[in-house]
Amino acid sequence: FSRQGYEDPHWQYPAAGNRDGYSYQSHQWQPAAWQDDRDLRQGESYGKSYRDQHYYRGYHPNLATGPPGHDSRKSAMSLVFEPGLCALPPSQPSGQPSLLLQYQESGLSSSSHELSQYIRDGADDYSPGMGSWSTGQTGQPLVSTPPPAVPLKFPQLHTALCFGAGGHLVLVCPHHPAEGRLPRVELHSLEAILHGTEELEELQAFPGPLAREDLHKVDVMTFCQQKITTGCDLSTQRGRDSCLLWKLLVLLCRQNGSMVGSDTAELLLQDCRRQDRYRRQEPAASLLGMADDEWVQQQPLDLITGELPPVVETQAQIVEKFTKLLYYGRKKEALVWAMRNQLWGHALFLSSKMDPRTYSWVLTGFTSTLATNDPLQTLFQMMSGRIPQAALCCGDPTWGDWRPHLAVMLSNKVGDTELNHRAIVTMGDTLASKGAVEAAHFCYLMADVPFGYFGAKADRMALLGSSHRQAFSQFARTEAIQRMEILEYCRQLRQPESFLLPFQVVYKLLYASRLADHGLPAQALQYCELVATALLRCDPAAHPVLARQVVRLAERLKLCDPLLLEMPEQEQALEPDWLEQLRACCQEWEVR
Repeated sequence: FSRQGYEDPHWQYPAAGNRDGYSYQSHQWQPAAWQDDRDLRQGESYGKSYRDQHYYRGYHPNLATGPPGHDSRKSAMSLVFEPGLCALPPSQPSGQPSLLLQYQESGLSSSSHELSQYIRDGADDYSPGMGSWSTGQTGQPLVSTPPPAVPLKFPQLHTALCFGAGGHLVLVCPHHPAEGRLPRVELHSLEAILHGTEELEELQAFPGPLAREDLHKVDVMTFCQQKITTGCDLSTQRGRDSCLLWKLLVLLCRQNGSMVGSDTAELLLQDCRRQDRYRRQEPAASLLGMADDEWVQQQPLDLITGELPPVVETQAQIVEKFTKLLYYGRKKEALVWAMRNQLWGHALFLSSKMDPRTYSWVLTGFTSTLATNDPLQTLFQMMSGRIPQAALCCGDPTWGDWRPHLAVMLSNKVGDTELNHRAIVTMGDTLASKGAVEAAHFCYLMADVPFGYFGAKADRMALLGSSHRQAFSQFARTEAIQRMEILEYCRQLRQPESFLLPFQVVYKLLYASRLADHGLPAQALQYCELVATALLRCDPAAHPVLARQVVRLAERLKLCDPLLLEMPEQEQALEPDWLEQLRACCQEWEVR
């Protein structure tokens, strides 16, 4: 330590032989002696600074006082000085507490772990460039260069890294300035590092943003076909529903965003795994106005066997008997005969010319012969002005496939538009309650249900094919955002001025940040421009937080614009017009 202005006769230089008694043989031993604390206090001011200096160096003079007969100066000679580290003794005689333990007991540090962080391994090389002693020409000891008074923040060398906005990973490699090593900074492309990962391949395969002028709709349809081939497991119900959504987007893109009910019905029946065979059954005897025993009594019995003989009647014989009953004016018996023998055309026409109650009775008897899950039941119930039972029971494995029922409702809409809408929405709600999110969203699209917010759990849709009732990280999946952008693109093919509401544009900003995180900054900047254009089209002050976030991300990505390569150097500092306009709107809103 430096003691300028003071004479100290006790400074000594150890000989080479004095190094034999120390355990740290690999270090360059330097003189580190001092007098007893009472000899050093020549003045109060000097003593205070001297104690403080020793304290920050990791040594307190009071701790150097050992047991009786122990020379404190000799103990001090065993201290090892390392650059930037505390001075600690390399070893302790047997039977004496270690200096580390003395530190802990003295109250200078409450944590032995904290003190142990400053102990270096004995095999480390000592750097003579820092904290070394030197002598002048007269042989008198001069001052040493003190190491930093504050301990190092990190006890070991390590690599520092950060993510750059240009799609790079910046690494600052560890180095030793004292050894003359120059610092080295490495730039790694995130796109190259993440090459082959599923997330990057999913982002690279999408031809977005879809608002580009050079984009052809064939590219969008090709992407949807690839998702059907590689991303849908047709062996599961959810995989088939997801495949149906992608096929719907292909249909919308092919027909420029327009479709009719028969187009959707064809798509629904094409995706049906199998055509269900719906079993027909006999009409209930109670509907015919007589019990089964009563009907049996009217049949002629075989007098020998006592059993009903097998009656095989042709269609002509059945019609002939129906006509004979009408000869004698027995309309009720004729209707029962026609219903029992499946002459529903004759029965319905005859009952329609009678009173309404009889017609309703015959119609109920006809529908009772159909299976409960028969799509004809759905059609007849719709025509009767009721919500079909299929809309309340679909999604149940015992009920069957829901697609034929929706196809019937879409292809045969009744005059009541409200009834059609409620029936389809009810089917979507039932499917959503069973966990079939993709199937429910298909129904909502057919009923023109608007999209809502993620936080509004009462809304039916927020992102196409993703439930907003789950966590946001699972909700805002990359596939769902891409599917939503394709739907928006298909709608713009029909109406070029149509666009989603600004609260939907926020997912494009999220998608842009993911592109930047995966080393695709140029594509991310294009999405920022798309979001800024949508905000400028309306009032940006209505969504100030979203506008500020777009400006913040665009300012970091603006130098990744490919157009800068074609500009002169004096114009490369200019910002895009949309960025300046959006920033001006944000500043105006803040001032207001």
